[in-house]
Amino acid sequence: MHTFLPIAYFENQFVPFENAKVSIATHALHYGTAAFGGMRGIPDPQNPRQILLFRLDRHCQRLSQSAKFLKYELSPEKLQEIIIDFVKKNQPNQSFYIRPLVYSSGLGVAPRLHQIEKDFFVYGLEMGDYLSPDGISCRISSWSRQEDRSFPLRGKISAAYITSALAKTEAVESGFDEAILMNSQGKVCEATGMNIFIIRNGNLITPGFEQDILEGITRDSVLTLAKNLGIPVVERPIDKSELFIADEVFLCGTAAKIAPVKRIENFELPLARPITKKLQEKLSAITQNMDSDYRDWVFSVSLD
Repeated sequence: MHTFLPIAYFENQFVPFENAKVSIATHALHYGTAAFGGMRGIPDPQNPRQILLFRLDRHCQRLSQSAKFLKYELSPEKLQEIIIDFVKKNQPNQSFYIRPLVYSSGLGVAPRLHQIEKDFFVYGLEMGDYLSPDGISCRISSWSRQEDRSFPLRGKISAAYITSALAKTEAVESGFDEAILMNSQGKVCEATGMNIFIIRNGNLITPGFEQDILEGITRDSVLTLAKNLGIPVVERPIDKSELFIADEVFLCGTAAKIAPVKRIENFELPLARPITKKLQEKLSAITQNMDSDYRDWVFSVSLD
């Protein structure tokens, strides 16, 4: 069961969460004509009356860009303003997750993006670890990631996540924690809601944007951290067989943070994960506003 934050932003106003409801005829419900974001917030360990939001500006920028695919103009500045007000009104006192969503709110039955109303809402829920920080098991999904030529993969479009849902359920029902999707060229792409990294011979390797991955904000953060820590970074296609012989593998995303992988299919991965651990510790310190070199990545909201 989820514990939702008490206040939502819905139809241009703040209302009790239980009052934020849409019609069963809502266009986005039928056709997936929506785009969403997700960001984490935590009380500042040094001042519980301050809430820390990780890379708020980048999250708002990405959702604004995603909205353009739906022919909806929503500025990053407006998004940021609403999210800050949302946090202040909810007064959270533990780790939580914010879900903003842009959607076709009209009640039409034709699959289209023109001449139909659009809207935007925000809600939140308490959230601890989405995946175990100690290590997860993964299978290779029988489902493939969409191609950018048939789906706008540079946006975080809700319709795309039917593939993620199918892959996640397939993985869990076959005894694994998570699924790894391949792309249409048979190369490693991403997990159901996370980007993927492998470490081989001291190099941090991840698929590039041309591999039909989501432009993950945590992924971008990991790449920046690795370069600044002197870890060699390579963005290139990854073959399936490389997963089984990698020195380390981890998934990363807003909800998952950095989640190490301990097993893929029937291949056990090494228990020693020095690079993953170093990146985990660095990212954790940054999100808690304990690293002065990355203070611009953390937005502080005062609850007073």
